[in-house]
Amino acid sequence: MEFHQARFEKACREYFGFSAQIKLIERIEIPEFAQTGLFRCRVTYSQQIEKIEFFAYNYRQIKSLKLVEDNEIDYPFKYNNRESLNRLFEQRGTCDDIIILKKGLVTDSSYANLVFFDGTEWWTPSAPILPGTQRARLINDGKIRERRIIADDLKNFLKAGLINAMNNLEEMPQIDIAEIF
Repeated sequence: MEFHQARFEKACREYFGFSAQIKLIERIEIPEFAQTGLFRCRVTYSQQIEKIEFFAYNYRQIKSLKLVEDNEIDYPFKYNNRESLNRLFEQRGTCDDIIILKKGLVTDSSYANLVFFDGTEWWTPSAPILPGTQRARLINDGKIRERRIIADDLKNFLKAGLINAMNNLEEMPQIDIAEIF
């Protein structure tokens, strides 16, 4: 929760010009239907919390990724409007998801931050489109490290993984580097 709280506070400062006095942990009440099974929580807010929703979560099966380029994409916070990400996702062809390249740099997939395994360590791109909460936690815990990654660097890794709030290093989808097109 501390990383979700930090992102919430940063969004309030940058978008609305105030320091958030709201503690998410105190405002989120898990409804009975979401107390068994796997659910994700979405908090919609502007200057105040507008809505808190819970959705059943199903892990995605990701076996292949396609490189797509967008030098203008800007998605520093989670938004309800995902049109730019959806437009890129539609370019995946027969692949399950995408790797977004921005100005030559590897960034994210359509729904997750990326990590790459070199045989010894997990690395995450230093230029993500959305610096996710799981990514922040794993960097903080020393489980992944940041580095500049370009498309040509991918051949130096063995596999890729997709992390987000629901997928940590142990549960994330992993893709053999040969399955990146």
